[in-house]
Amino acid sequence: QICALLFVSLYILCHFIITHFKKHTDFTAADAQLSRRLGLCTFTLAVALGAVLLLPFSIISNEVLLSFPQNYYIQWLNGSLVHGLWNLVFLFSNLSLVFLMPFAYFFTESEGFAGSKKGIMARVYETSVVLLLLTLLVLGMVWVASAIVGNNAASRQSLYDLWEYYLPYLYSCISLFGVLLLLLCTPFGLSTMFTVTGKLLVKPRLLEDLDEQLSCTRLEEAAVSRRISSASCWLNLNVELLREQFFAIRSKRRKLELRHRASPWQRNLGYPLAMLGLLALTGISVLIVCFHVLELLLDDAAMPRGIQDASLGQVSFSIFGSFGAALQVVLIFYLMVSSVVGFYSSPLFTRLLPERQDTPLTKIIGNCVSLLVLSSALPVFSRTLGITRFDLLGDFGRFNWLGNFYIVFLYNMGFAGLTTLCLVKRVSWAVQAELICAFGEDRDAGTGAGVSHIPPPPPPALTLSLCPGLHKLPLPVTRSRPLGKPC
Repeated sequence: QICALLFVSLYILCHFIITHFKKHTDFTAADAQLSRRLGLCTFTLAVALGAVLLLPFSIISNEVLLSFPQNYYIQWLNGSLVHGLWNLVFLFSNLSLVFLMPFAYFFTESEGFAGSKKGIMARVYETSVVLLLLTLLVLGMVWVASAIVGNNAASRQSLYDLWEYYLPYLYSCISLFGVLLLLLCTPFGLSTMFTVTGKLLVKPRLLEDLDEQLSCTRLEEAAVSRRISSASCWLNLNVELLREQFFAIRSKRRKLELRHRASPWQRNLGYPLAMLGLLALTGISVLIVCFHVLELLLDDAAMPRGIQDASLGQVSFSIFGSFGAALQVVLIFYLMVSSVVGFYSSPLFTRLLPERQDTPLTKIIGNCVSLLVLSSALPVFSRTLGITRFDLLGDFGRFNWLGNFYIVFLYNMGFAGLTTLCLVKRVSWAVQAELICAFGEDRDAGTGAGVSHIPPPPPPALTLSLCPGLHKLPLPVTRSRPLGKPC
């Protein structure tokens, strides 16, 4: 009942999320099965969200049982519940990736076999046949790969066990792909989050006079506006160029007004705290991974092997107690958000980014599959990097590659190296840009050259200086006709 209640809550939440992004024209089409396909997408997204919450929920449950071991109201929170949740997430992830999402996609693209009556059942028949052929193809590839990798009697005997061998082996390959995708997306996402935070929050600027910049920008905007409104055949003006400069100056003026209206607390405290928080979380993650690398070299118990019994409420999984467990939960969510940001920011997957009220069904299916692959690999990702000491439960700990020391060691080294490189690159470049901009503006202000930055100027012979900074604005005055001749 508790598992059903949790899943229903996640399903309702995911339904509102998909409704927020789906394209309205889809529901006006005469397709009776559209709601069912959206239901499959909602189910898959709910499983993905459950996979994200799986490890944090387990860590919090362990700490709650440690803090209140004899409390009557939390007796329902036990090892069997947590173990059951891990098994259900594993089962539903396999079901969604192997059957539900391929069926939804093939049904969307199907039209029925040639010569058959057009309708829902014809599309169902075609989708079922295509899905069956795809399943046989995938199972055949897995059978061949298994026979090549494990050439012994036990492996050959297990080849005939579909439920106990094929699906865990196939999901192990999918999880390995998801973990590798997390390895590539997370450092890139960490770097992108610094940039996004700088754009969303009001940044403090060193040695800056906002009143002077705002006044000068308003004069520049008014000057360009007058030049555009007074353009005639008497003057040879590039109106399109002036319009582009006008929009650029207006955009800058609005940003300056937004910064001017921001309170000193928001301008001087909000941005530094946010950047320091991101920097601290990233640095702690790198330090934990580096310490885990040393553990891998010295202690064989640091390998991310799974267990079958959930020993909750006996010992904390962090040497810092409840504070360390809370930090582990924060880091897990932080890495997941970073991986999603990096996934949608990468050039390969930018087109999958959903748009509000304008996302077609095929793109929704692609997003659900991608998020499920990332989220189902999150527990393995966190345990492999040593972010948490909570062992993988159920079938998540049966992946063969988790016992390979070289894969785990190189994975940790790759994450630490890529994250450190992106962090140093992003922070050092940002600091250099701020210092160059600040001292450059201060030097310009000292020489009377103005403090505002406007679009690149044309040849200086045709410019007009109305105030400090306007000497960079192009205002050509070349006549196109002799005086005295009408247009």
